[in-house]
Amino acid sequence: MSFFNKIFGGSEDKPETKSFWKPIESGQELAEAIERSHHKKIAIFKHSTSCFISKTVLRNFEKEVAEAAPDAELYYLDLLAYRPISNKIAEDFGITHQSPQLIVVEHGKALNDASHQSISIKQLD
Repeated sequence: MSFFNKIFGGSEDKPETKSFWKPIESGQELAEAIERSHHKKIAIFKHSTSCFISKTVLRNFEKEVAEAAPDAELYYLDLLAYRPISNKIAEDFGITHQSPQLIVVEHGKALNDASHQSISIKQLD
């Protein structure tokens, strides 16, 4: 691993390795996640894999999730790899795009969203 990957992170640090993340990598998976929100609260974490701040916020959020085990399904979107899906989320929910960003959805509607250091597991309450 290079020096810069140690500081800023490399591809081996993807959160998909955490068992609680469900990746969104297609429009179909996004539609399925939104459908699930009619049965259970969901949260979508939009992450920029090239941003140190986004990576730090993601790690802090993952620690909170590991300690609290929230009763919500957690979805992860690599917004650099799947930018059209990120744009669709912003458009469909009328939320300005941010990175990192956590959007909480219930019954197909965004309950709240937060970005950067405002992201917390408390949003899932």
